[in-house]
Amino acid sequence: MATTPPRNALRLAATLLTASIALYMALVAFGNITDFDTNRDFVRHVLAMDTTFKDDDLMWRAITSKGLQDTAYVAIIVWETVAALVLIYGTWLWFRDGDRGARRWSTYGLLMVMLLFGAGFIAIGGEWFAMWQSGDWNGLDAATRVFVFSGIVLLVNHLPGTSEA
Repeated sequence: MATTPPRNALRLAATLLTASIALYMALVAFGNITDFDTNRDFVRHVLAMDTTFKDDDLMWRAITSKGLQDTAYVAIIVWETVAALVLIYGTWLWFRDGDRGARRWSTYGLLMVMLLFGAGFIAIGGEWFAMWQSGDWNGLDAATRVFVFSGIVLLVNHLPGTSEA
């Protein structure tokens, strides 16, 4: 079967926006793999809560085991990599024929990104580990940007007219 490009502007938007998030996640995963130490330090500081206000009522939440910290970081990288692959596949399906499979796979990938940045970084990192208190290791603004961008792409993917069926 010959592949055909998206046949309408809305499907093109879904394709290109999904591709943008796929590219972003692929670059994030690649960066975390090839420059492992930089963001590992970020995860270690957030989980250790060593740059927060050090309130005794919160510090019991801190994870100071480097083994547990590194396990969490590797799990994040695996999640990012899988999300990127799912989004690349969703992008390919959008480009190929814009069917419901494209919407479904793009949705899976976008939800993976939103869970990582929303539940993982904003809720758990930001609130549970009080990342918002850190002047040096606060990734809430970046996480919020990715969460919002992914949410917008998810909405575009589900607008009427982005799928033939």
